[in-house]
Amino acid sequence: MRLTLFVLCACTALLFAVRAQAAAPERVEKTEEEWRAILTPEQFEITRKKGTELAFTGAYWDHHEKGVYACVCCGAHLFSSEAKYDSGSGWPSYWAMIDGAPLAEKRDVSFGMIRTEVLCARCDAHLGHLFTDGPPPTGLRYCINSAALTFIPAE
Repeated sequence: MRLTLFVLCACTALLFAVRAQAAAPERVEKTEEEWRAILTPEQFEITRKKGTELAFTGAYWDHHEKGVYACVCCGAHLFSSEAKYDSGSGWPSYWAMIDGAPLAEKRDVSFGMIRTEVLCARCDAHLGHLFTDGPPPTGLRYCINSAALTFIPAE
């Protein structure tokens, strides 16, 4: 009886470990030199050094094609054009991420403000910030730097 219970518990633990591992995004790790070699200076400053592009200057703030916006560093699919909207902020804004997108959130207290930083969970790229002043149905505004994204047009 004890052996059966032990085997059952061990199998259950293994099942949960496999599920957690499957849900975790595959990590992409590079040295600073490797990131510099594949990113433009602006992309590197924003994604690796937590910079911000000037409002109304990025490639995607007024972009209206159908498709997917992916992390410029690792290619992870993050946002759909279906969730993109004009927030008036000058940065690409989305009311939701793609289901299962590898996004991470982190408290950001830089520049005397309290904000929620949005990062790519696969490669730790700084993407932008998350605010709670977005439209329905979520009330969220993912305010993302264009230089942190690449666009994949719908087929």
